[in-house]
Amino acid sequence: MSSNKKKKMKALKITYWINTSIVALMMTYSAYAYLTQPIMAQAFTHLGFPSYFRVELAIAKVIGAILIITPLTSRIKELAYVGFAITFISAFIAHTASGDPVSVRIMPVIFLVFLAVSYYTYHKLPKGAEKVK
Repeated sequence: MSSNKKKKMKALKITYWINTSIVALMMTYSAYAYLTQPIMAQAFTHLGFPSYFRVELAIAKVIGAILIITPLTSRIKELAYVGFAITFISAFIAHTASGDPVSVRIMPVIFLVFLAVSYYTYHKLPKGAEKVK
């Protein structure tokens, strides 16, 4: 492999891991907040969701975060990416429908961009190349 190709591969791998780590950390933190911060329970009530949905979503976020950072088969990772995309889009819709300020509505869109970059770079890497060496 040429030196230039190695540099591109390294840059792609770094981009993948930065974006994937940001998404995984954000999802893990939000899951923690959903389970421990009373203001998050109030936020779910404000959005019109039942309390049990907050717990289910927290569990799903932790599982998804583990799946996108673990070197697993492509099909399993695809499920995690799709689940997170649905979560971010649904959060944007819920906050918009509830009349929340733009600063609140934009956050899921920003994390959707991080997720999209992670997904794109994951598929640009050769199979198994996302593993940390």
